[in-house]
Amino acid sequence: MSSLLAMKFGGTSMGSAERIRGAAEICAQERAKRPIVVVVSAMSKVTDLLLDTLRAAETGRPVEVETNLKQLEARHVETCRALLNATACSTAICEIGVLVGEFQRIAHGMLMLGERPPRSVDEAISTGERLSAMMIASYLNCMGVSSEAVNASDVIVTDSEFGNAEPLMAETREKARARLLPIVERGAIPIVTGFNGANIEGRPTTLGRGGSDFSASILASVLDAEELWIWSDVDGIMTADPRLVSDAAVLDEVTYKEAAELAYNGAKVLHPRTLAPLVEKGIPVLSKNSFNLSAPGTRIVPRTREVPPGPRAVTSMANVALVSVEAAKAAVNGTAIMGRAFDALADAGSEVLAISSSSYRQNFCFLIRKDELRIALEGLEREFELELEHDYLQPIKVDSEVGLLAIVGEGMQGTSGLAGRIFTAISRENINIIAIAQGSSELTIVIVVARSGLEKAVQAVHAECGLGQMAEASRMVRG
Repeated sequence: MSSLLAMKFGGTSMGSAERIRGAAEICAQERAKRPIVVVVSAMSKVTDLLLDTLRAAETGRPVEVETNLKQLEARHVETCRALLNATACSTAICEIGVLVGEFQRIAHGMLMLGERPPRSVDEAISTGERLSAMMIASYLNCMGVSSEAVNASDVIVTDSEFGNAEPLMAETREKARARLLPIVERGAIPIVTGFNGANIEGRPTTLGRGGSDFSASILASVLDAEELWIWSDVDGIMTADPRLVSDAAVLDEVTYKEAAELAYNGAKVLHPRTLAPLVEKGIPVLSKNSFNLSAPGTRIVPRTREVPPGPRAVTSMANVALVSVEAAKAAVNGTAIMGRAFDALADAGSEVLAISSSSYRQNFCFLIRKDELRIALEGLEREFELELEHDYLQPIKVDSEVGLLAIVGEGMQGTSGLAGRIFTAISRENINIIAIAQGSSELTIVIVVARSGLEKAVQAVHAECGLGQMAEASRMVRG
């Protein structure tokens, strides 16, 4: 369906009755122009509440479980009362009771077992998205815009990697088109839950970090959508975090590769794998702000009309740690140690953000998120138990007082002197560079600095490269 528009609304865009009303009005306006499919996240902070409840159940804290369940139900009931007319509200409150009851059953099972099976977690935490989909569908129907809430477990088919499932695209295409196109063809709007799916056997799964955006791109691909719009609470992809850089500007257009690198390195717009289902078909993405409809947003496309020289943006991450592994004896094969280390990290589900190595001293370091540090270290210590015990490896070192900044742009390829300018700009602020990583594509330069100097380093690079002025000039030229 070549004219189809897929849209996704994030948690803040669904965070209250007022925000749901705004999202519904956007849906109604776009549906008047062409067919649409909508994907929604849970209300802001609801997924965290659900996970906290399951952790409380696992560790035997029944009072906290019951308090959280009441909070979950009360927030959604209050939202429905502010959003819906009396008849629709009564029906919605009954549905809230059913969905919260299903979650309660799973949480109580965990209380009795004293454990949190991944399969049960996946079944439980899609409750937030199911509640959101039901509420916005109910409101649209009250507006006279026909819509239907659809559980993504009925349309997205995945493997059985609970907690971080991957879609099976052929199976999803068949199932999604069979379930969603009849709704679209009768002029209604399918409101699909983000973040979740089901395996071949029908067991609920979730898509992991960035799962709601991923759900939207999967459906855009299998339904042959014309484009995908992702609504959040920011104006688009910016040249830097505006909380750190006063003259940060919105980029009017970036490539898939640039967007993926920025997201991977901390830009809070979309998850890198969101783009994967769209690449083959060249489906463009528009990042828009549901709180500021006048902002034009950022288009994410296979390639821009021209490639501006130099970087496009600088992004940063503060909640990271640098882990160093070093051989203690010359007999140790550094390459083999590195390979085993990354296998252990993969088994632990840890994502490596940057790598730097020294061939002479047979050592290497890598950057990971702090919230993955404990499980990553446990995996490494298991893998190298013998080597550490017999002093073939130095004790694994961790530096938690570091930050990452990444300079990204396809126009950096072949630009001589750029790295030197960036390093000089950082050094002028008396900030020590701890590690550097750059891929062969020259698309991204990753720099690790002391956490205390991260903000100044971002500001220095942004100013040195004139990123804010370049973005504004580009937007003015393109009108």
